[in-house]
Amino acid sequence: MAWLDDLSLVVKDRGVPFQVEFRNVAGQTAAIGSAGPYTLVVDRPVDGGGLGLGFNGGQLLYLAIGGCVSNDLFREAAARGIRLSIVRVVVRGDFSGEPAVSDRVSYDVEIAGDATRAQLEELAAHVDAIAEIPNSVRNGTEIKLAKVTVVG
Repeated sequence: MAWLDDLSLVVKDRGVPFQVEFRNVAGQTAAIGSAGPYTLVVDRPVDGGGLGLGFNGGQLLYLAIGGCVSNDLFREAAARGIRLSIVRVVVRGDFSGEPAVSDRVSYDVEIAGDATRAQLEELAAHVDAIAEIPNSVRNGTEIKLAKVTVVG
């Protein structure tokens, strides 16, 4: 796959602290989130006062969990010499309370590759134990407001 050769040009974020940024667009609730060369749209749902143009925070949290598991499945499979042909991760949860916080989160993995059923099941269990984002959430990573700058 020739397009894979080009990926090395954009994979420059390992080994340095992560930083992401969000900037709202033209005074609206919608914002562009960026991490290096990658972007996405974040917004509140229409019934929550937004324009409904992008992911909300809960969706981003669950996408981060599922994305991490998916990426780690490929990384750990490659380390074992396994080629994965299908990876599907479905993350489920909800928010409740005031302020709203995530309830229990669960996820399912559908996986296929050139390995035995037992090897693929062990791979999924291993990734569940070592995946960075799920472990950060499970272990309660400290989050603090570091600075507020009022402009204008």
